Amino acid sequence: MADTENAPPAARVEPVWDQNRTGGDELPAAGTSRGSFGISGGDRMMFAAIAAVALVIGIVNAFSFAQDAAWRGDSYDIGRRLFWEMSSIAVILLLLPILVLAVRRMRRTAGLAAQAAIGAIALLGFSTLHITGMVWVRKLALWLAGGAYDFRFSLATVLYEFRKDAVAFALIAATIWLLESRRELKSAAVASSAPPTPKQPSSPDLIWLRDGTSRIRVVPRDILWVASAGNYIEYSLADGTQHLIRGTLAAAESELAPFSIVRVHRTKLANLDRVRGVDLKPSGDFELAFDNGQTLGGSRRYRPAVASLGSRTAPAGIAPGAP
Repeated sequence: MADTENAPPAARVEPVWDQNRTGGDELPAAGTSRGSFGISGGDRMMFAAIAAVALVIGIVNAFSFAQDAAWRGDSYDIGRRLFWEMSSIAVILLLLPILVLAVRRMRRTAGLAAQAAIGAIALLGFSTLHITGMVWVRKLALWLAGGAYDFRFSLATVLYEFRKDAVAFALIAATIWLLESRRELKSAAVASSAPPTPKQPSSPDLIWLRDGTSRIRVVPRDILWVASAGNYIEYSLADGTQHLIRGTLAAAESELAPFSIVRVHRTKLANLDRVRGVDLKPSGDFELAFDNGQTLGGSRRYRPAVASLGSRTAPAGIAPGAP
């Protein structure tokens, strides 16, 4: 991935090509299959190891090319060879997040044509950024060192670099694809081997009694009766607790109807599930006896609301009364 030279180096202008380039520069790219983007734990360790391998390969390549040059009678110049390798590898490592995103998008996309289109766009972007980044890194470094770098921009040069980038892109993308597949298989295996989560018992229904900024949570089963008290309504609970909340009995009736709390008097609601007995008076009125010993009177107008109590609560000891 480092450049190669096609002409002897001038005193202060670095050439773009090195004709001894054999393609070994693609190996570091293949080794740098994953970046730190979207990975953690063991994946970071894997990336660090692969990046180290890429750097070692780059160093070995630099020494090999320098030795080849010396055998041809050219300058050994190991520093320049290392600079070519490291500048290219550094830019590729920085571009790894783009490749990771591209591969993941391809894996989520259905259809070979759509995947190929994403891959082609990613390749063009990768190659453009790699060539641009590599050139400017070298220009800046050599400028700071008092030298200059000439990329010798031409169609042939761009195609030469693009061909190498295409090979590197394919190797890196294939490696990322395989690692993503391995990750998914491992996750699926863990999920299939995990014991089923025990079903949690359902919690009782709850309601909130609201009065201005105050909130009181109540289990409907614990309510014995609700009574109107002017602009307030009073909730009486089985444990003897009472709550006076601003509101209307009609609103409370609507909220509590699903819990068998019904109107038994113009000013009262009763929890029929807590009734253990009912005493029907000759006048048509009635008296309810709750399971905690408390009683509540109801009016004959609402007698139909307790008409079913004979069948519902007889086992609990409903007292029969006159019709």
